[in-house]
Amino acid sequence: MSEDNTSNNAASSTAKTVTVEATTGEAMRELGKQVAHLTHGGDVILLSGPLGAGKTTFAQGFGAGLNISEPIVSPTFTIARELKGQFLSGNSAHLIHVDAYRLGGNAYAPGQNAIERLLDELESLGLDEELEDPSDNTIILMEWGEQMAAALAPERLEIHIDRPLNTVGTDEASRADNELTSNGTRTVTFIPVGASWQTFDITRNNR
Repeated sequence: MSEDNTSNNAASSTAKTVTVEATTGEAMRELGKQVAHLTHGGDVILLSGPLGAGKTTFAQGFGAGLNISEPIVSPTFTIARELKGQFLSGNSAHLIHVDAYRLGGNAYAPGQNAIERLLDELESLGLDEELEDPSDNTIILMEWGEQMAAALAPERLEIHIDRPLNTVGTDEASRADNELTSNGTRTVTFIPVGASWQTFDITRNNR
């Protein structure tokens, strides 16, 4: 486990970045559950990592932490799913699980930049206002959302999941040019951004 400091422009203060390891899929689910127990209505959480890193596994644990009975699956083909659950306090929770992988494509209008394109697409999905000002019982969990984070969510928790390289074997063919593998320990880095996340510490179950 390692910790360092990351500058926080949104709050003009210093947020603590924490890195932990998840050795199994169950450990990743448990990590998601822990984070869910530390969230409040209005939170925005951005989940990033390569394909197969464990984003959906983390999201499944997050859903369990909010007592969501529906299965948590990758929202790739629907872009966004809305799920009903419950906070530890017993208050109702409204989770919006978003997959931003296909947002912000190359179909720009003349003079339109990437952020404007993303805003247009989010507006068409009805998600722009939720991201900018989530309601009191709503949590946004967005996969592949780092490209729009600074523009849309000044207060957020960024979670980066890294998976190991394939280093098994000694010859070039077996190493497969160090391709990413679905096996092995995941490294999960938590980056709190904004005043509301300043006391977040997953290692102490604290916020």
